[in-house]
Amino acid sequence: MTTRPHTPMLDKAAVPADLRKLPESDLPQLAAELRAELIDAVSQTGGHLGAGLGVVELTVALHHVFNTPEDRIIWDVGHQAYPHKILTGRRDRIRTLRQEGGLSGFTKRTESEYDPFGAAHSSTSISAGLGMAVARDLDGRRNNVIAVIGDGAMSAGMAYEAMNNAGALNARLIVILNDNDMSISPPSGAMSHYLARLASGRTYQGIRDFGKKLTSYLGKRADVAITRAVEHARGYVTGGTLFEEMGFFHIGPIDGHSLEYLVPVLKNVRDNGDGPVLIHVVTQKGKGYAPAEAAADKYHGVNKFDVITGTQAKAPSNAPAYTKVFAESLIEEARHDDKIVAITAAMPSGTGLDLFGEAFPKRTFDVGIAEQHAVTFAAGMATEGYKPFAAIYSTFLQRAYDQVVHDVALQKLPVRFPIDRAGFVGADGATHCGAFDTTFLASLPGFVVMAASDEAELRHMVRTAAAYDEGPISFRYPRGNGVGVELPARGSLLEIGKGRVLREGSKVALLSFGTRLADCLAAAEELDAAGLSTTVADARFAKPLDTDLIARLAREHEVLITVEEGSVGGFASQVMQFLATSGMLDHGLKIRPLVLPDEFTDHAKPEKMYADAGLDAAGIVATVFAALERDVRAARA
Repeated sequence: MTTRPHTPMLDKAAVPADLRKLPESDLPQLAAELRAELIDAVSQTGGHLGAGLGVVELTVALHHVFNTPEDRIIWDVGHQAYPHKILTGRRDRIRTLRQEGGLSGFTKRTESEYDPFGAAHSSTSISAGLGMAVARDLDGRRNNVIAVIGDGAMSAGMAYEAMNNAGALNARLIVILNDNDMSISPPSGAMSHYLARLASGRTYQGIRDFGKKLTSYLGKRADVAITRAVEHARGYVTGGTLFEEMGFFHIGPIDGHSLEYLVPVLKNVRDNGDGPVLIHVVTQKGKGYAPAEAAADKYHGVNKFDVITGTQAKAPSNAPAYTKVFAESLIEEARHDDKIVAITAAMPSGTGLDLFGEAFPKRTFDVGIAEQHAVTFAAGMATEGYKPFAAIYSTFLQRAYDQVVHDVALQKLPVRFPIDRAGFVGADGATHCGAFDTTFLASLPGFVVMAASDEAELRHMVRTAAAYDEGPISFRYPRGNGVGVELPARGSLLEIGKGRVLREGSKVALLSFGTRLADCLAAAEELDAAGLSTTVADARFAKPLDTDLIARLAREHEVLITVEEGSVGGFASQVMQFLATSGMLDHGLKIRPLVLPDEFTDHAKPEKMYADAGLDAAGIVATVFAALERDVRAARA
């Protein structure tokens, strides 16, 4: 049994109004207790730790200075919002984080009035904040709007679109750039180098120190005019910053772990000036917890762990993770084909491309948090005869849909899309659920859309995609481990648009698209035991469909159940379209599509989520019995 941290100061600050009553001299102790509480809570739940550790002092300063929730604080992505949750009336539930029925791992409007905007994808905060600021001005209100965005999120074009608009409108908006030199993985791109130069330049450092001394000499209440003078002096010496050229008054960089400096700067910005302001705050991801500071990813996302040692719990499994199988399969194909290249949008470890990068560093490209650019960049490489694999999570590929349509599909370019995190993702919840990729890709002319039913099939699909040059091709696979099938050394080429039958029956047909195949096989055992002879087939392709296989299943069985880990409008809709237009629904076939619920499903354990959706073996059996108007309970008895 662990002992909770001793937090006498934090106990006094149940909500930000309590925090604002504390003298500034008590804030460092409050920050230390908040950091200890955060570490202890996440050690019990798992979740995103490093980013939150880096913004503890900033969070305390923001809620001490600004009148939240009337003043709006928008946390970009939400990884960094755990300390904010603790300070905004949710401390008593923080150990339910990412558990079924518990707190979300991201900001969520329905969870708290202190979360004015939900965010789990990056780079949305400035756009949302600008919208709030303009609405405020139209209403004649005077509250502040603060967007806290990480340096990694500044690699996305949407952030610059918003800043350009804010500068043109001269809207009163405060943007805090939390510069911790990494987002999820170490940074890439020109912006990270630019920020590093700003933060490390000798002239800039000297002016920063001068400003800090001025602030302390004036009792932490420096007039904004002095702050402006210091910053303009820096401008004359070093030239205007990119942010100033976009119409923002730029302050910083400043030490994001110094409450002595953060608080007066925030007060000055709060009380003075018009137009958009950007405060460049330098922080350390994982700050204050030695195991996180020493880790390459700064404990960005962790399982439950031992607070003393930092050792993370590992779920036992004899099967490899799908992500690793994909990476190893792509490495094998790249050994045979020097035209294969890999592209990631700031997720090298999440997609397995860190392994590919170790094997082929010159053929691996991390474009930053810029999915739109990643897709069109891949399209450009495809025009020159290369074979790009743009590895993007299902939920993040949504961000680049126009590029998939216009820059890839319309031009029939052979871009390969490995789609990780297909289906439910457990604790990451609705924002990261891979529900829609089959629906939005299968609707595009000329797109080949595949789903792996196990890790061996994934290996086959990697090779098939590498060999396919007729147009775009995708293959999806879930988060987590495979089912433990034997893996071939190298994948085999699949015939495009052809599925396979694993088990023959005569009354019920189960047609699976994706990794629900194992549950279909388990359901078939139970159905056979109940006297319902069952066929099980793996579709492999949602587009082009194996129409010969589907027609045979429809002709030879009384019931046809399609099973997929995707939304309404996906694989089942493709099957129904074929059956309807071919007249095969006119002869009494009982067809039932099993899909993800038509809702945004909150976080829980994946197995519980699939059971609730009726997509496990029991749900499949129940669907068959309902179609036949038989009592499943009586059959099991």
